[in-house]
Amino acid sequence: MSLYPPPESRPLECWTSMPAEFRHPDQFPAWATANKLGQPADSFLEGPSFDLAGNLWVTDIPYGRLFRISPAGQWALMHEYDGWPNGLKFHRDGRALITDCKRGLLAFDPQTSQITPVLADRATESFKGVNDLFIDRQGLIWFTDQGQTGLHDPSGRVYRYNETTGELHCLINTCPSPNGLVMSGDEKSLFVAMTRGNAVWRLPILPNGNITKAGIFAPLAGGVGGGDGMAMDEEDNLYVCDVGNGSVWVFSKWGEPLVRFRSPGTGRATTNIAFGGPDRMTMYITESDSGNILCGQALASGRAMFSHS
Repeated sequence: MSLYPPPESRPLECWTSMPAEFRHPDQFPAWATANKLGQPADSFLEGPSFDLAGNLWVTDIPYGRLFRISPAGQWALMHEYDGWPNGLKFHRDGRALITDCKRGLLAFDPQTSQITPVLADRATESFKGVNDLFIDRQGLIWFTDQGQTGLHDPSGRVYRYNETTGELHCLINTCPSPNGLVMSGDEKSLFVAMTRGNAVWRLPILPNGNITKAGIFAPLAGGVGGGDGMAMDEEDNLYVCDVGNGSVWVFSKWGEPLVRFRSPGTGRATTNIAFGGPDRMTMYITESDSGNILCGQALASGRAMFSHS
């Protein structure tokens, strides 16, 4: 971003923190061996998504947990299972679709507390480790298959899945760590955060559903992490969580850096983002070092999560 002037800096605040009763201090879960370099992890929050009642749901990857947080900031453990849930998005039918690093694409029914498999593999070939997802207005599911890919192994993949027909299409398979993803307002472009490539890619979508002319939409500043979860507001500004830098960058629809929102200093692992509150003007960000949910005022109303309903 050196070709642009430094963006305006704004602070984020802590909205709520995971209660001590739900934490696992000084534990070394298997997931952390590869993803936290063997450091202890009392939790690792991801996948923020609002349900129709205005509750914020988050995942806890290493312990296979799903939490519901009320508008007043009260936490409730809704489910715990053998998995590594990362991304979570609510479908128009009320299910929460989950990208699970261990088990593939899952569905959770909040009414019955049942988890069911949606897509466990690709023609019996295991996924590398699915990461995040986006549901378009047609109900098609777009998701990333990140695993341990990076600049040393740029073989991460981005898929589109039609639950009705069962058709699974690999859009691209040369990604250095594909992570968060979101579509433009007209759904003609897909944006994908390449964590270990320190950039956001733009994948234009052809009328036949294939991609063309994949390119870098916005480079990030570097550091020990990179782009993670993303969201878009109604003016097509792109919000990019920068895990490791304790930041959320906002880019215009032309890729110009507008604002850098900064963590209040409780941790640097800003992993994902969702819009909520009146007119969806408030950002809610998972900060996974501390187990906090951060918040801040968005530049414009967040794009409606249930616009495909």
